[in-house]
Amino acid sequence: MTDKDQTNQAPEDENKLIAQRREKLHQIRQRREAFPNDFDRTDLSENIHRDYGHQDAQELQAAARRVSVAGRIIRTRGPFVVLQDGYGQMQLYMNNKTFDEVQAAELKALDLGDIVGAEGELFKTQKGELTVRVSGFRLLTKALRPLPDKHKGLSDTETRYRQRYVDLIANDASRQIFATRSKIVKCIRDYFHDRGFMEVETPMMQVIPGGATARPFITHHNALDQDMYLRVAPELFLKRLTVGGYEKVFELNRNFRNEGLSTRHNPEFTMLEFYWAYARYDDLMDLTEDLFRSIAHEVLGSSSVNYQGMEFDFAVPFARLTVKEAVSTYCQLNDSVDLDDVKSLMGEARRLGVSFDESWPKGKILMEIFEQQVEELLEQPTFITEYPIEVSPLARRNESNPEVTDRFELIIGGRELANGFSELNDPEDQAARFHAQVAQKDAGDQEAMHFDEDYINALEYGMPPTAGEGIGIDRLVMLFTNSASIKDVLLFPHMRPRQDEY
Repeated sequence: MTDKDQTNQAPEDENKLIAQRREKLHQIRQRREAFPNDFDRTDLSENIHRDYGHQDAQELQAAARRVSVAGRIIRTRGPFVVLQDGYGQMQLYMNNKTFDEVQAAELKALDLGDIVGAEGELFKTQKGELTVRVSGFRLLTKALRPLPDKHKGLSDTETRYRQRYVDLIANDASRQIFATRSKIVKCIRDYFHDRGFMEVETPMMQVIPGGATARPFITHHNALDQDMYLRVAPELFLKRLTVGGYEKVFELNRNFRNEGLSTRHNPEFTMLEFYWAYARYDDLMDLTEDLFRSIAHEVLGSSSVNYQGMEFDFAVPFARLTVKEAVSTYCQLNDSVDLDDVKSLMGEARRLGVSFDESWPKGKILMEIFEQQVEELLEQPTFITEYPIEVSPLARRNESNPEVTDRFELIIGGRELANGFSELNDPEDQAARFHAQVAQKDAGDQEAMHFDEDYINALEYGMPPTAGEGIGIDRLVMLFTNSASIKDVLLFPHMRPRQDEY
């Protein structure tokens, strides 16, 4: 067995290798069960290294520790074979001179990528590598396709995303990203459970899409014979639960928005949303800072995070700016600009090269200036507050300035990671804002909200003062794994069809 059948080769060469492997599989089928399922693995690579890696050659020899391991063959060097299981790698010593005729023939027929089970005694090589001296082995799964070249790995980004299973076999960095993602999600769950929040589940198919201004996906429910929407957000259902008496709820949920693909956006994505009765939006900002610090310490062991050359220290309090303060500061406005005057705002938008529609209200124009000119400049963690009422249809009005809401967004590295606010619990105000959204939809805005009569009905039963927030899990994982694209942190990202797939 050699490494010569690893490939980043032309299709015709790869086809030859596949044909050779199929012939080997055919021969195996004639002798025995080709895909047995009765091998008992008792030891994991991670545990073996942890328990015995510190012992020297003499101690291992005296202990005579036998192990039973299983995994995929990823490298060979003479009689040395490297096996990869789900927890790490284990080196095997497989000398055909120690096997009987049948096993020696099986060894010769093995290929890179094959999955085997092996038994033997631990020892250390002259270089000090912990190794299993194999006394017996079984081929458990024959791999028909060759692995990528061991030195180059799977470097083609397009193939990595489309064939994630190969990427995970070939690239340890990819496996680490998704292991970290799992740790982050667990840390979030533990954090909220420890603080008395109850995890719940809400519908993914909805009669009315609500909770965010976004274009939904449409499907059809055959049994009910009606069109339904994949949820754009769980917000309105979670707040119904607050009406029902659950004062602290959270959901780690999948959302669907029929919008563009980019390094930051995927139409299907994961969100954390949580709602906290008798809390305000500033309470959420304090909690969010603490949550980010907790994730950093739990997952990375440090409060410092490096992302694409930027350093963030989550031990430092996050900055807090209003939308107007951010626009005034980063756009370097002079004193004559009046951000409360729509004509002045339009003039400034033109000067800055911001695209907008002259029919828009001033709050929406202000937000376009912020999003197009300011947001990407906010590198260090910053809470942006006092969002205009026109772009915050579900947030509570600020009591001292009814033109803005008690809302914030958390910006880190020039991108939004969280959005939270004191919830609007006035059913008449909410109904009026829904009507305004419907008018925008009738005017052609495909992202505007529908009127949700049942949600208004729920509010009329009385929702306590509540604060709620959403945090994008995919972007959060990008931050904590130093991943440049959202596709790097999604196991199976959406991809445009290849031309050869038609």
